[in-house]
Amino acid sequence: MGRPDDAVQWLSSDERAAWLAVTALTMKLPSALDAQLQADEGLSFFEYMVLAVLSEQDDRTLQMSVIATATSASLSRLSHTMTRLERQGFVRRGRMPGAGRRTSATLTDAGYRKVVEAAPGHVARVRELVIDAISPAQLKTLRKIGAQVMARIDPDHPGNSGEIAWV
Repeated sequence: MGRPDDAVQWLSSDERAAWLAVTALTMKLPSALDAQLQADEGLSFFEYMVLAVLSEQDDRTLQMSVIATATSASLSRLSHTMTRLERQGFVRRGRMPGAGRRTSATLTDAGYRKVVEAAPGHVARVRELVIDAISPAQLKTLRKIGAQVMARIDPDHPGNSGEIAWV
């Protein structure tokens, strides 16, 4: 991964400016989305994403390890979050049939209602901060760039084809 300092190809001023913009975006956008969800729905952005990932499944159920991968979370962080979501009645955990000791999470009806209730405000904030800030052509470019970078980060991620994919 790393190279000795004398072999480093330092970033040009344009590359550095682009990199700093990406860095700021990846650090500030989740916080801005989190603030809206906390204020309006009492959910963190991470909790919302967990509920959203589950809501996209036909049976509203996934293995915990798959959810962790989809949300880029450690199993420990996910487990703590699931405990909070279980207390609120939004999810339930159990063993996956035929999957040995693997644990699954299922979105309850209350959890589904919560994510449906939270979605309009979240989407409005996404639209305000991202979608409406760029042109349709830039949006297509952003999608392509995101897929290209994701292909280097996680070559097996299903979203690399440009198709919408959580898991």
